[in-house]
Amino acid sequence: MIQKIGENAGQVWGALENGAQGIKALKKATKLKNEELYLALGWLAREGKLTFTVEEADTIVALA
Repeated sequence: MIQKIGENAGQVWGALENGAQGIKALKKATKLKNEELYLALGWLAREGKLTFTVEEADTIVALA
């Protein structure tokens, strides 16, 4: 499972290289399920590689 989370984190990283995205857009870009996406975000956040901001009803994620 750890291997898969790391791979998903790589997908998220790749999607965010194009710029900051909301959670919904990030899910669509990566085609990950909710659980997979949030595990990958947690992995990257724990490593200090992401920033999060809230705009209206969406959380915007960007590379740190």
